[in-house]
Amino acid sequence: MNMKMSCCSKLNVRCGRNRQSAAQRVRPESSKEKGQAMMEFALLLPVLLILLLGIIEFGRAAYYAIEVADAARAGAQYGSQSLADAANPGNIAAAAQNNAQDMGGALTVNAPQTACVCPGGGVAGSCEAALAGCYPLVYLTVTTTYNFTPLFNYPGLPTTYNLTGSSTLPVQVQ
Repeated sequence: MNMKMSCCSKLNVRCGRNRQSAAQRVRPESSKEKGQAMMEFALLLPVLLILLLGIIEFGRAAYYAIEVADAARAGAQYGSQSLADAANPGNIAAAAQNNAQDMGGALTVNAPQTACVCPGGGVAGSCEAALAGCYPLVYLTVTTTYNFTPLFNYPGLPTTYNLTGSSTLPVQVQ
């Protein structure tokens, strides 16, 4: 007995007009399932918004920290041009403030500090003392500070953060 089996009977599926594709056999979503997805989204939305606010606050803090450090660098670059510029704290502060114009003038520039170093001899107490014994290397340090206030007050975290930038550069002695 040689029986021919059709491909439909081998695969144990229906043949003919009633044959359905895999896409047609998927059951349609019920209204309960749509409501469940909306409920899951409603429960997850506050968590996502808090996470988004945290990312925004962290980005703002990083931006202002970079601005504070750049302002200190600008003040030190101005003062490092000559000994006369290093001795002028008003112009050093103005250079730092000009670099941080988008901070609204809230940047504080501390008094610049100079240090003299004798090559091979260590740090001298003052530049006048260093001039007596060697040809000094003069370094200028400019420090800037800014009080960063977040957009929102978060429980358990401070309401302001003190951001500090500092830059030390050698002064060109002529």
